[in-house]
Amino acid sequence: MDPIAHIRSQFPTKFGVPRQAGLVEGLRAAVVFEPEYRVPDALRGIEGFSHLWLIWEFSENKRAGWSPTVRPPRLGGNQRLGVFATRSPFRPNPIGLSCVRLERVELSTPDGPALYVSGADLVDGTPILDIKPYVPYADCHSEAVGGFAGEAPEGRLKVEFPPGLLARVPEHCREALAGVLAQDPRPSYQNDPDRVYGFGFAGLEVRFRVRDGVLAVTEILSE
Repeated sequence: MDPIAHIRSQFPTKFGVPRQAGLVEGLRAAVVFEPEYRVPDALRGIEGFSHLWLIWEFSENKRAGWSPTVRPPRLGGNQRLGVFATRSPFRPNPIGLSCVRLERVELSTPDGPALYVSGADLVDGTPILDIKPYVPYADCHSEAVGGFAGEAPEGRLKVEFPPGLLARVPEHCREALAGVLAQDPRPSYQNDPDRVYGFGFAGLEVRFRVRDGVLAVTEILSE
């Protein structure tokens, strides 16, 4: 399969990307189509849907071979489950699925038609293989059971963001960054209160520590 589009997001690398789509609604991204798919008619009627399914490639996680079991971070990385019982990126076919909110459609950008979405959990440049509308009557199942991931992760971190450092973040990115930090970007099996973590976001390097449920931003650097 050939990509029909690529995502433009605020994450240059995997670290910091929310673990699921929709956890941080303030995140904004754009779906930019490949030249052969820059056909406005291909998007006719899409504005009538509030949400879309993005089918994409785990382009940052390609491996030779596969394992029938994986260690889900949700379980602390200490318990093995079947790969098909998880959303691990390490799969026989590196395909991801994300439900995002469609914010607007622009048919005449410098790169042709584009879709602007929120809540995406994709690294910048991720190849998009297909786009399908989210259909509530078929896609929403109120009685669904979520297995080991039946409940949302417990708690959110309190974020301490010194005003001087916050001022270095573009105003339109501050809410989204705060939401990403509150979700705890660290691997779930790491809890070293003295360690400084860092990740790229919107052209910045964000560094922080976590202690006793409080995430303290320590530096904001230009990449």
